[in-house]
Amino acid sequence: MFRALGGGPPFTSGGEPLAGVGEPSACAGDACAGGGALAEGRAGGALRVGEELPALEIPITRTLIVAGAIASRDYQDVHHDAELAKAKGSPDIFMNILTTNGLVGRYITDRFGPTAVLRKVAIRLGAPNHPGDTMVLRGTVVAVDSGPDGVTATVKVVGTNGIGKHVTGTVTVTLPPGGAA
Repeated sequence: MFRALGGGPPFTSGGEPLAGVGEPSACAGDACAGGGALAEGRAGGALRVGEELPALEIPITRTLIVAGAIASRDYQDVHHDAELAKAKGSPDIFMNILTTNGLVGRYITDRFGPTAVLRKVAIRLGAPNHPGDTMVLRGTVVAVDSGPDGVTATVKVVGTNGIGKHVTGTVTVTLPPGGAA
């Protein structure tokens, strides 16, 4: 579980405050888990099953790949040494799964704000991220539930790059009642 530090009002990735995050839900229990479900918890009204989140474009730089590998203590040479990666059959270094996992978490918390609590991040890797490419993350709300901990949403996430799907998976996130984590 990851929790943003500091509290305060949640913000969109564009920097505008999210109104209504953490307000009481219009749903109760399992009634929110099905199609057409809604729950208060974001700017502009209810969070709905089927809602698509704004895309996030992330330039894949050599620095991002290397820094992510080192920060996650992944010293495997294919994540920081281009010549050794090529000797092992890759066209260049490539991003590790821990960096991808962090970027997926960032995508969700950028959308839902600093009080959002990541409950579960379940991802699978596909096409590798190489330097010079761009990964585009997209999300779709697939379930919404309201409970004593706040509004919980499950979001299907797909990240694509120039050669295909880099990451697929789901993220479960909770927006605490009252907007405070």
